[in-house]
Parts: sequence; C-alpha cells; structure tokens
Amino acid sequence: TVKRLGCGLIAMTGENAQPGAAVPHENRPQPMTPRRELGAGSKSVPHQNRSRARASAPHQNNLSTLAAAAEVALDCSVAQEACSLGLAPTACTTTMLALGDALAVALAERRGFKEEHFAELHPGGKLGKKLAKVESLMHTGEAVPRVTLGTKMPDVIYEMSRKGLGVTTVVEGERLMGIISDGDLRRLLQKRGKEVVELTAGECMTRNPQTIAPSAFAATALNLMEQKKITSLVVTEAERLVGIVHLHDLWETEIL
Repeated sequence: TVKRLGCGLIAMTGENAQPGAAVPHENRPQPMTPRRELGAGSKSVPHQNRSRARASAPHQNNLSTLAAAAEVALDCSVAQEACSLGLAPTACTTTMLALGDALAVALAERRGFKEEHFAELHPGGKLGKKLAKVESLMHTGEAVPRVTLGTKMPDVIYEMSRKGLGVTTVVEGERLMGIISDGDLRRLLQKRGKEVVELTAGECMTRNPQTIAPSAFAATALNLMEQKKITSLVVTEAERLVGIVHLHDLWETEIL
C-alpha cells in the first residue's frame, strides 16, 4: 500500500528477524551506508554509539521482508534482550522507541513544526485541544449580544438574557465601545436602585474592557479570565468586534 501511494518507506526492524532464520548477533553482516540520507550536515557516529542503519538490499536473504522493501532500513536489534529467558522483546523495544522519538524530533525541527501545526493535525486530542484557537471557540454573528450607546437599560437587560452569556457588548457600528456584565448590573442596582432603568448603555458600560485576538490560544484566554476574575472575553481585531468567548466554551476543550 505504501509503495502504491508512492511514499518513501523507512523501516525499523531487527533486520535479521526473518521468520525461522534467526542469525546470531556476532554473525550478522557489518553495517552499510543507507541509500538515502536522513538529513543534511549529519556527522558520522561511532558504530558502537548508535543504532545501525543499513541500506535495504532485497538480494540479501538475511534481511526481513520489511527491511528489504524499505528505502532506508534502521537496525534496532540488540546484543541481548532484558528478558531472562532471552525470548520476549524487551531491550529491542526500548531501542525502537528511542530511535522513533529521535527521528520525530529531528524531523519536526527540520520542517519548522510549531504549536499551530500540532493543533491543526491533532484537533481532537488532549494536546490539540489545549492548542485550540479562540476563533474556533468564540460566539459570532447573531450569537454575540450587542447594544448601542443609546440603548435603554431595560433593553440592555433583555439582550443579555436573550443571548445567555452574562454580558453584552456596547458598540458604535462595528467598533467596541464597552461592555456591561451581570456584575455591573447588580452593582448599579445596589447603588442607584430603580433609577437604573432610565439610564442608557453608554452611561452604564465599562469602558476599555479586556479583549483578546481571535488568533490567540484558548489557554491564553483562560489565563486572562482567571487573572481578571471574569467569565467572558470580547474578541476584537483593531477595535472591531468579532465575537465573544465564554468560560463554558473553554470547559468543553478539557483544558481546565
């Protein structure tokens, strides 16, 4: 299947582990140079200090089927297994794990692999969820509560209740002017009583609220909420309102 797709194949095997044809370690052939370099500028490492890489050579009967089919065959065989019976693969599995991790790290560094790439390729995993962007979680469009500077407080309260985020933005066109939260409303009622219903959103709003960019990580949004002790963050681009992210949205990412 790999060959049919035209993909290069790098194999990690015991190389001599062909069924029914185990070859004593001391009788195995000396390492050969791989047919394909794994990276530019690599230096040779003494044979005794590294896993041995051999070119695949279909005509060599001692090669496993997988090693023979690969462009590059990496030998993970060991002189002796940790198993006291010498039967169960133990030391060789550790060798393969270490070599696989080394290849993955070297490739990630060589190709400039970053957090955003991880999030794109593994969005469903736990690490991928931690690297989710605000723009993938925020409420947008009609789901964003918004009123104008002149909106009377009864209508402000209605908008907050209707959208269910515990906050409403105050805008002038698409420009964010401020916010009004449930907490702001309670404090206003305690301070001014029934007089609040005669006020406008512009008179009651909190100016210069905490905002976040849509390209920011969800973990950054959570950190801001914890620092400011708030449950919602307005998402803006150059003072233009683009959405709202709520603490409940972050709960769903399992980063809490």
